[in-house]
This record gives sequence, C-alpha cells and structure tokens, in this order.
Amino acid sequence: MHAATDKQLDAIKHAAESFLQSQIEVPQNGTLHIEAARIDSRIQATDCPAPLIASLPGRLNSSGNTSVLVECQPDDWKVYVPVKTELMMPLVTAISSLSRGHTISSSDLTLTMVNSRTYQRGGYINVDDLVGARIKRSVRAGETVEKNDICMVCRNDSVIIKAVKGELSIITKGTALGDGALGDKVNVKNDKSNRIVNGIVTSVGEISIRF
Repeated sequence: MHAATDKQLDAIKHAAESFLQSQIEVPQNGTLHIEAARIDSRIQATDCPAPLIASLPGRLNSSGNTSVLVECQPDDWKVYVPVKTELMMPLVTAISSLSRGHTISSSDLTLTMVNSRTYQRGGYINVDDLVGARIKRSVRAGETVEKNDICMVCRNDSVIIKAVKGELSIITKGTALGDGALGDKVNVKNDKSNRIVNGIVTSVGEISIRF
C-alpha cells in the first residue's frame, strides 16, 4: 500500500457521507447538511477492488460530530472519518416575548428552522397544538417554545376528562391537580364524584384515561 491519492480520499469521504445520509431520517420540510472532515493524506489506501463498507463504531449524532468507519475488506485497510452533521427542522418559536401566565394564541407563534436537538429537548412542530396553552416560563422573541415552558393542563384549571374503553368514551368535567404538557401524566379530580384519577394530557384542557 501507499499514501492515499486525492481520488481515494474523495472516495472515502463520499462513502462516509453517503452512509450517514442513509442513516438519518429527515423530517418533513427539514434539511440535512453532511460534511466529512479533511482526511490526512498520509493514510495508507488502495483502489479498493470492492465497494467501500461504512459503519458506525459508536453512537450516531444527527446534529453534531460522528465518527464513521470506512474499510476496504479485500485489501484489509480501514479509516475512521470524522463527519459533521446538522439536521434542521421547522419548530414553533415565539414571535414576541411571552410572559409567565400568558395564554398562547396563534398570532404569538411561528415556525422557524432550528437545530433538531431542540426538538429532542421537547420542541413542537405544530403551532395549533399550543393554542390555548399557558406560559410557565418566560420565552423571549425568537426562542423555541419547549415542553417545560408551557402547561396545556394547568393546576386548578377546569378540564375535560375523557374516559376511554375500547370504542366507548365518556366525557365529564374535572379540576387539574397539577401542570402537564402533551403526553404528561397528571392527577385530576372528577367534579361530580370528587374521585381523584391519573390521566394523560392529550390536548389543551383535556386529560384522557384508558380503562
């Protein structure tokens, strides 16, 4: 073997980038930018007689740095390629500053392309999901609205309790005993029976209980 040529280095980078492209799911209206780092031209390589094989020796990072292993099995050589990825997606952000206690309307929010890591922290992709929710922590203009910033069901609020069993559902009124966003479990008191039950927040002002 000899020091890698420019053509061989390009082939290694392309193999690493193409592999990550196939591994990362891009959400609707999202964008993915992938760029392999410059590879040391002193590495030993050949014109591989078989397609280069790429794999992940560690954890995949959809927005950040990931190491990809590229190898030529017939000629028994391999290279670790650092690759930078940036996955952007439209998330709900505040048009203007939103103070604690403010009830959200559609005119407060817009969609902005931001790094997907924000979504993993609890961002939202649909403005309508947040209309009627209340701000728990102040959000500045341009910031994403995250799960910990809001309550869709807020303590002492009057809420709808939706009891579901198979295809049958019964709706009654109750009082929330805690704060919760979409998917959170919250205790709620049935106003009719005074019974306290635990349900899941399914939308603004609604808690569902499955039997």
